[in-house]
Amino acid sequence: MHRKLDYPKMLIHLFFIAVTLGMLIPFVLVIMISMTDEASIAKYGYRLWPDSFDFTAYRYVVQSPALLFRAYGVTILVTVVGTLLSLLTTAMIAYVLSRRDYAYNRQTTFLIFFTLLFSGGLVPYYMLMAQTLHLKDTVWAMILLPTLVHPLHVLILRTFLRTLPMEIIESAKMDGAREYRIFFNLIVPLSAPALVTLTLLVSIVYWNEWLNAVLFIENDRLFPLQLLLVRMMANSHFLQTSTVFISGISFDNAASFPVLSARMTIALLAGGPMMVIFPFFQKYFVKGLTLGSIKS
Repeated sequence: MHRKLDYPKMLIHLFFIAVTLGMLIPFVLVIMISMTDEASIAKYGYRLWPDSFDFTAYRYVVQSPALLFRAYGVTILVTVVGTLLSLLTTAMIAYVLSRRDYAYNRQTTFLIFFTLLFSGGLVPYYMLMAQTLHLKDTVWAMILLPTLVHPLHVLILRTFLRTLPMEIIESAKMDGAREYRIFFNLIVPLSAPALVTLTLLVSIVYWNEWLNAVLFIENDRLFPLQLLLVRMMANSHFLQTSTVFISGISFDNAASFPVLSARMTIALLAGGPMMVIFPFFQKYFVKGLTLGSIKS
């Protein structure tokens, strides 16, 4: 007995296969370009299978890793410190808003939601960071982002915390626990699924952040990975003249630097860690979003 074909389901599967290929093909293309000879790119353009393989760009990175490794260090530092600060401040605000006995709950929630719709503007932000706080050319300029406390993250975590029974907090108070002890020893462990979700969201924002670096960072020793990639994409002269990047390379080799291949190589190295980490966080990510969307 033949099974009847489910054409709607087939169309849905074909659609998602097409979407997957649309996301996968550019990534494969970046990998192939990073391993393609510069002359072959100039002659034939971008191909999924290169006419001739060449690993010169990877060789240059291995020979002179100073700028790349320093950019990795800056990016990791900014991501780790920024994520921890963001989680701490977001959790504190969300915990206050989740408490039913907080008198100004509605007003504070409205103000937080208002910042989700309207920002303070780029010029006042630059004046605050550069002229008032004097954070130009410092790592803190990339950590103290406007999204250090993202209103959407606060609302997600607040919704999740409201699913926790208030009796737990009341019981802890009866046992003599103060607010800070309730928060760190009780609320934070119970919020682990939501916090893991926010960790992934916030860390991706910090890892991919480049605008603050463009605005406030001029010292190439403080360049994060994404700013390094932006400079390389926008200016091939930066690759050929950067004293840190071409240290140990003769002038003739520097003049013939494989610019296009190097751009794609840095792009792979910049995005690689997040692609490796994401699968391990995926189940917590989905669980955290699901739990955070339930209202009691």
